[in-house]
Amino acid sequence: MVKVGKISIGGGKPLVLIAGPCVVEGREMILRTAERIQKIAARHRIPFIFKASYKKANRTSGASFTGIDMDEALGILSLVKKELGVPILTDVHAESEVSAAARVADILQIPAFLCRQTELLLAAGATGRVVNIKKGQFLAPEDIGHQAKKVASTGNKKILLTERGATFGYHNLVVDMRSLAIMRSTGYPVILDATHSVQLPGAGKAATGGQPEFIFPIARAGVAVGIDGLFVETHPDPKRAMSDASSQLKLDLLEGLVRQVVALDSLVKKKFAL
Repeated sequence: MVKVGKISIGGGKPLVLIAGPCVVEGREMILRTAERIQKIAARHRIPFIFKASYKKANRTSGASFTGIDMDEALGILSLVKKELGVPILTDVHAESEVSAAARVADILQIPAFLCRQTELLLAAGATGRVVNIKKGQFLAPEDIGHQAKKVASTGNKKILLTERGATFGYHNLVVDMRSLAIMRSTGYPVILDATHSVQLPGAGKAATGGQPEFIFPIARAGVAVGIDGLFVETHPDPKRAMSDASSQLKLDLLEGLVRQVVALDSLVKKKFAL
């Protein structure tokens, strides 16, 4: 089990929701979105961690939006934390960014494409913050344990592991539900990213495509397996999102998803005592 403030992740505890827009686009949008998610989470009594990247270093095209000023974006995330009292998760992309991000974020996330970057993992672990390692699209589920050991070697055992789909030929991903159980065997809590899992990498016009119609079934399937947390990128108007427009869940649909997964999580964990 991993503690994030007052929230417990894993160890048979109720499902945790990690949700928010892909990237910080501006102050008002981020605050309004965080407030709406918090109200949804409160209504359904699901612990909530807000997520948004202060920048997106990995884009299909060099012309794609990567974010606003880093310090400004981290300041907006800090404001969300202060005003709403919710924990914050954000990506880190280089060792040079880790210290600044750790001053704001409760969870430092290692992006999937960087999950084997040893120095980045060590730097994140050394902060003492919770580290969420996203399993690379190219990585077998049993191999993510090696990356967790790198973080643990710093003395930091506060580690989460996230499944976000595996490469399935060109421009496609698939979620092997067995991977959730295999990753659980490492002893760390397991998160399912139900939105990046529906991406079609590089399948758009100089952008990543997606099939958001599969977010609900993938999320339900993962919760039925017995995951510890559900990761959902959500945006008030995905078509206008500055990043991952094709795979984010429309914010208006989030409450329906939360209602379903909370009910499933309660059934699974009570009946099978996972």
